[in-house]
Amino acid sequence: MEEQTIRVHRCETKKEKPQDDQLIFGKSFTDHMFVMDYSEPLGWHNASIVPYQPLQIEPSAMVFHYGQSVFEGLKAFRTDRGSIELFRPEKNMERLNHSNDRLCIPPIDEAFALQAIKKLVSVDQDWVPHTEGTSLYIRPFIISTETYIGVSAAAHYKFIVILSPVGAYYKEGINPVKIAVEDEYVRAVKGGTGEAKTGGNYASSLKAQEIVAKSGYTQVLWLDGLEKKYIEEVGSMNVFFKINGEIVTPKLNGSILAGITRYSVMDLLNHWGIPVVEKRISIEEVYEAYQNGELEEAFGSGTAAVISPIGELKWGDKQMIINEGKTGDISKKLYDTITGIQYGHIEDPFNWMQNIETPSPVKH
Repeated sequence: MEEQTIRVHRCETKKEKPQDDQLIFGKSFTDHMFVMDYSEPLGWHNASIVPYQPLQIEPSAMVFHYGQSVFEGLKAFRTDRGSIELFRPEKNMERLNHSNDRLCIPPIDEAFALQAIKKLVSVDQDWVPHTEGTSLYIRPFIISTETYIGVSAAAHYKFIVILSPVGAYYKEGINPVKIAVEDEYVRAVKGGTGEAKTGGNYASSLKAQEIVAKSGYTQVLWLDGLEKKYIEEVGSMNVFFKINGEIVTPKLNGSILAGITRYSVMDLLNHWGIPVVEKRISIEEVYEAYQNGELEEAFGSGTAAVISPIGELKWGDKQMIINEGKTGDISKKLYDTITGIQYGHIEDPFNWMQNIETPSPVKH
């Protein structure tokens, strides 16, 4: 893609911002959004920051019919240093291109996309909440917009970034959640789109999620799609188990999303000298460890929730109460460390945070 500039068209009337203590995850959106188009032979072009507004898309746009879409999720934080910073955003852009490749979407220029995100956050900097535990959620996504009814890769796309001030993803916060093991429905299989961040993966998870929610469970723990035996991931998180002093997480296998927080958890555990192993692990192994008193802790990791301790795991008619339903020491330490780095409370030895230049907002 040729070097291009980002045009900025500021809104004339700004929205009323929600109070920090009234934030509901994913419900409020900022004044502006970033939009960029793709077509042949121009490639990616027309990069603009514009007022947040509805999209004008034809009913025949291919995204509605064949599901060619990808997305990402990352956050901007107000730090103790008075700056606004992003957590490992280059990894999100790298993963976005991995998803693009799987969905036959043209790759983006990762450095330019990150520049666009930083510019957008800078324009809407007043929307980054100030209260501990809050942040500005960033949702980049790409959709196919070509008007054609036919199964093929599209020739026209839109890359869009929207922003949303958010509080905690789970109402439980860092307190343990209840998870149900899913052994009927399938989310993804190796060779499918499970390792891409695409909307279809989440649509296929809704039925099982709806069923377990009626029984009071927060999320679904997915098993592999072939044998329905090996643990893969929770709907919105990767998953970790502490078994007899060792941290175990399912090995990436082509149907598990490679989480940015997952990598960060493993980096921290290795940094602390705590054994962490990626391997194929069955639900039977986890239950056996539970029966033997060796399942000491379980938790999920993800951008939205950061670290979410698992206090109860239900597998069929078997119920596992983990660590007496309390937050474990490793979960707490990981949560405190990752959020501590994100908010600037503690040192960032890995240089994970990237600063956003925030000049004084333009007054209207």
